[in-house]
Amino acid sequence: MEFELLGWPAEGPTLRLDYEQFSYAGKFVMSSTGKAVVREDGDVVAAAAFDPDRTDDSALRIRYVTVRRDRRGEGIGSRLLRTVRERASERGFGRVVIAVNNPFAYEAASKAGFGYTGERTGLAERVLAWPAPNRDERYREGLTTFREDDLESGVAEFVESRETAPPVVEPFST
Repeated sequence: MEFELLGWPAEGPTLRLDYEQFSYAGKFVMSSTGKAVVREDGDVVAAAAFDPDRTDDSALRIRYVTVRRDRRGEGIGSRLLRTVRERASERGFGRVVIAVNNPFAYEAASKAGFGYTGERTGLAERVLAWPAPNRDERYREGLTTFREDDLESGVAEFVESRETAPPVVEPFST
C-alpha cells in the first residue's frame, strides 16, 4: 500500500471517489481541504480530508476519513490517520483533532494514537485529539458514550466487546 499526501488546503487538491464505495465521497471534491490517500495497485482504497482548525492555528482538523466498503476492518483507516497526524506534525502543527460519529471510526482514531477529549460537536460526534494526555484512561469513557445512541445490533456488540479491552495503538509505519 502506498500512502500519499495529495496536497495541503492552500494547494486545493480535489479527489473524485465513487459514492457507492466511499462514505462522504462528495466532500472530497471540495478544493478547500487538504487530501491524503491510500492506494493499492493504483486504486484509492482510503482517503482523508483536513484543514487548519478555525479556532486554533496550531491545530489541524481532520474533516473526513473514508475507507472503501470492501476494505473496511483491515486497519487502513488507522494507518491513514496516523500518516496525516505525522505529516501535520512535520509541518509544525502541535495538535491534530478529529470528530467521529461511530464506534468504528472512534476505534480507528484511537489505534492511530488519538484520545477522547470529553468534547462533543455536531449532532453525535465525539472529539479525539493528538497528542492525547490520559488517552488510556479516557478510552472507555468515550467508547461508552456510543451506548446513548440508537445502535444497530452489530454495532452494539462491537462497543460491548471493546468496553473491557485495553486501548490499542498499533505500531505501524507508513
